[in-house]
This record gives sequence, structure tokens and C-alpha cells, in this order.
Amino acid sequence: MPMNSQQSADAKAYSLLKPVVLVGMMGAGKTAIGRALASELDVAFLDSDVELEAAAHMSIAEIFERDGEAFFRDRESEVIERLLQSKAGILSTGGGAFMAPRNRDLIAKHGVSVWLNADLPLLWSRVKNKDTRPLLRTDDPHQTLSDIFDARAPIYELADLHVTTLSKYSIDDTTQAVIDALAAHGNVLELTNG
Repeated sequence: MPMNSQQSADAKAYSLLKPVVLVGMMGAGKTAIGRALASELDVAFLDSDVELEAAAHMSIAEIFERDGEAFFRDRESEVIERLLQSKAGILSTGGGAFMAPRNRDLIAKHGVSVWLNADLPLLWSRVKNKDTRPLLRTDDPHQTLSDIFDARAPIYELADLHVTTLSKYSIDDTTQAVIDALAAHGNVLELTNG
């Protein structure tokens, strides 16, 4: 990945020691930050929703519609467990994945969780024009998003690390904030040069 001269001067190479699991609300940037983080650390990027869709041969929305949320959550846990047992990499999870105690236990056992904490206005700006969010197919999607946010934030706070995302931050800014948090946490990143 090409770097500008400032990035090259400041760059540190790390080896990832365990999976990093990005958690947070829909629209928090888990996929974008996850891809950038994986690229920066030269590890695999996995998305539990994408893996689940591939295994089911249908979209998340179709799974919700055909089989319901409970069925989806069971399959989601199976996929997360499988992905956590593969080589250390970056795993982006669906917004509801961290709500399940079994998923939190799996993540704690095999990796480290990072909450990408975005406020409601930023989340709404990112999801309001997308029709791929089955939980927002309601008469008042903004209120639904707000209700989901209020219910989930206390659980997201249980994550090992918290990184705030703001609209003024670039993907690179947020990615670097995650790397800094991981480096400070210990036993996740090993510095291979400096």
C-alpha cells in the first residue's frame, strides 16, 4: 500500500497476535475501518455478514424475512465462532452480533473487541438512504435507529476497547486511532520494527 512521506516516516510495523473484532451500530464504519485496518496490518479482513450471506446463498434481509431474527442470530454465532478460530485478522460483525452473550464470550476467548462508537446523527446520515437494513424497515426508521442505539450502547460499552468515530475523521484517522488503542492495550499487536 503506497504511503506518503509523512506516513513512511511515522510508520511502525506490527504483527497481529489475535483476532480484532469490530463491534458497533450499523453505519459506525466497521466494514470501512476493518478493511483499512486489515490492509495497514497486512492481515485478512472478514465480515461476518458477508460470510453468512455466502453460506446461506441469500442476503441478510432475505434471511430475516424467510427465517426470522432468531434463526439469523443462531447462524451468525456459528459464523463468528468459525471465523474467530481462523488465523488472526480483522473481523467486522453485524450491529446486533455483540448483543448475544455467547458471541461476547467467543470474542473474549479468541480475540479483542473494539467498539466503533459513532453518535446517532452520524449513524443516521450513513444509513438513512440504504434499504439493506432489515431492522430499519419501519414506519419511522429514525426513531427505530434511535431506539436500537439506546438499547445497544450499554452492551457495546462492554467491549475491550472504545474508539470514537466522528464525521470529521477520515478513514485513515479512525484506523490509526484503532491501531493506537490496540497497541496501548497490550497482547494484541507486537511491534516488529520501529
